[in-house]
Amino acid sequence: MKINTKVNFILIIVFIGGIFISGTALASVLEQKTQREVANKAVILMELSNSLRQYTNDRVQPLLLPKVDTEERFIPESIPTYSVREVFEIFRKHKDYANFIYKDATLNPTNLRDKADAFESNIVKEFRSQPAVTEKSGFRTVSGERLFYTARPFKIEQQSCLRCHSTPEQAPKSQLATYGRNNGFGWKLNEIVATQIVYVPAEDIVNQANRSFLVVLAVLAAIFTIIVIVINFLLKKTVLKRIKNIASVAEKVSVGDMDASFGKQDKDEIGALAEAFNRMKYSLEIALGMLNNPR
Repeated sequence: MKINTKVNFILIIVFIGGIFISGTALASVLEQKTQREVANKAVILMELSNSLRQYTNDRVQPLLLPKVDTEERFIPESIPTYSVREVFEIFRKHKDYANFIYKDATLNPTNLRDKADAFESNIVKEFRSQPAVTEKSGFRTVSGERLFYTARPFKIEQQSCLRCHSTPEQAPKSQLATYGRNNGFGWKLNEIVATQIVYVPAEDIVNQANRSFLVVLAVLAAIFTIIVIVINFLLKKTVLKRIKNIASVAEKVSVGDMDASFGKQDKDEIGALAEAFNRMKYSLEIALGMLNNPR
């Protein structure tokens, strides 16, 4: 096996070993990075939802509540949570957020569409028992699909919210006619009653992390290819070519061509080898001269 073949073989082994060792760690880092990016997007969406909730509560609800008191049919647009949910469904039409799912998962909601399941109920209870915790994220499986979630506590901070959620007697009649008297009551001020939660299919995160991994891998492969080309070029120019030249001159000397010259050499290991051959050539010339001209 030639020297350059051996060098390339060793470089390939080192590259494959490095990718194998670092690949798992890199994939994990990229997945965690993607999770953080998705979680940050989810938090931004929650903040936007809360802004919409605030606007509905301060600007829209005062205009609709008089109608809620007189109309037989309840006007759900007067409820901030309903507005947030409907606007988010419109927002999901954007391709980058089509797989995001938003829910105000509530322990005792007026609209059962917002009812928290067992998993979400546990999150609400954790927020209640640990007031210092303001955000949770992780994975869960629903109907065989793995989802990544980001959740934040939802607290009743405005007295106006309690009109529809304190007691049935204070609630608008149209609300009772639409949703009944059994759900959505008994809420208290400053109580955590729900969790704002955003779901994203875990497959999306894995696919995004894989795409990033492939990009990094392609860059590493390109860098490795350039390194191999440069090393081969330098190896041929500074080592192999000079060694071949020394071997060629040594072969000529070995058959009696004493005019063959190793030429001027650099002051390095190969140069030292050429100088050693030069000394050997001179010694050989002296020996041959002594044999040809014996005294």
